[in-house]
Amino acid sequence: MPKPKKESAREFSQGDEVKLIAAGTTHQGILLPRNETDEFLTLKLASGYNMGISKKTIEKIELVHKKEARPQAPASKMTTESWKGKTVILGCGGTIASRIDYKTGAVYPASTPEELIASFPSIDSSKIGAKTLFSLLSEDISPAHWGKIAEATTSAINDGAKGIVITHGTDTMSFTSAALSFMLPNLPCPVVMTGSQRSSDRGSSDSEVNMRASLLAAEADLSGVFVCMHENLSDDSCLLHFGAKVRKMHTSRRDAFHSMSCLPAARITLSDQKLQLISERTTPRKTGKAIADTKLNTNVALLYTYPGLKPSAISSLSEYDGVVIAGTGLGHIPINLGKDPLSIPILKEVKALIDSGTPVVMAPQALYGRVNMNTYATGRLLREAGIIGQSCDFTPEAAYVKLMWVLGHEKNLEKVRELMETSLAGEITPRSEIADY
Repeated sequence: MPKPKKESAREFSQGDEVKLIAAGTTHQGILLPRNETDEFLTLKLASGYNMGISKKTIEKIELVHKKEARPQAPASKMTTESWKGKTVILGCGGTIASRIDYKTGAVYPASTPEELIASFPSIDSSKIGAKTLFSLLSEDISPAHWGKIAEATTSAINDGAKGIVITHGTDTMSFTSAALSFMLPNLPCPVVMTGSQRSSDRGSSDSEVNMRASLLAAEADLSGVFVCMHENLSDDSCLLHFGAKVRKMHTSRRDAFHSMSCLPAARITLSDQKLQLISERTTPRKTGKAIADTKLNTNVALLYTYPGLKPSAISSLSEYDGVVIAGTGLGHIPINLGKDPLSIPILKEVKALIDSGTPVVMAPQALYGRVNMNTYATGRLLREAGIIGQSCDFTPEAAYVKLMWVLGHEKNLEKVRELMETSLAGEITPRSEIADY
């Protein structure tokens, strides 16, 4: 059998499987996109990990398997003109669309549509459109970015996109998904947010699976805003969560995202490429244009109560136009009904806020379950003081974003109360569902 021909690294293309010897050690893997310095060759090893190899150390390189040719979307045509009937990926940064610079070891979000597509070599780019909106870590996403994402989403849908996938960092994804749930009413198709807990150079990365599942969800007979992430620690399936009812529950696990006080919308299994509905609250695709309602009053505060909270911390919130309090239990704050000298009540300061015309909304910091200010005397006093949120099971994030949206549309306090205690985007469930927590 003839020996494979020795070739230089430049003769190979992204996706080719190669074997090479560098500094006396043999490595075999799939060629990944070149890094910005072009000093390193990057391989995806069989273990799933990526390896950066300095080209100066490569002694020999051979082709093992040529990547099968398939239609690619030309970079020059990655515009709205080519989006009709396609799923469009809108990049906002985060770990899922990151690239590795092996010279520094740093991880960078993709900064161009081409880099975004190249982050997922197993995906057929001929069926995909892409646009990079931002290259940001999720902690740097602000309410101003939410409006830009909503506008880009409606523009892509109205230009013919079949569905939308939004890549986003996981740490604040639940804030953005809640915001889009209010900003994008009556969507005709699915808008699916996704991210990854672990970068693509790690064998345990969840980026590829989450993206593949999200693309399936974006083509499904659904409408609305969703978050798609791993269901468990394996790569078998992902869950589709309603955008206003989801929260990140773990700092690093791949199955970090859970639906709060409700069932997930659907399960996506990758072995058979199927989406199975779980919740009865899903709605099918609709006809019509997508609309972005991005009016927000961002002068809203979110405060968690805790033992020892100073009354002055409440008084200082008078500069805000609205306040969300994440209360303990069924929706409580320190009131000191027993007149204990060591307790620190804050009811007087909260009532002063409300009397000044500032809406104060109660959300449960327990995450699962709903506010019930009728059970204990503490809660009844809060209702008498005028706190909003009775019977609501929205998350603190959803309540915070919703109050911004409501105050962007309404100033009358009674109307604000009515809107906040009415489900506008699925953030309040009509009944508590038997859901895993």
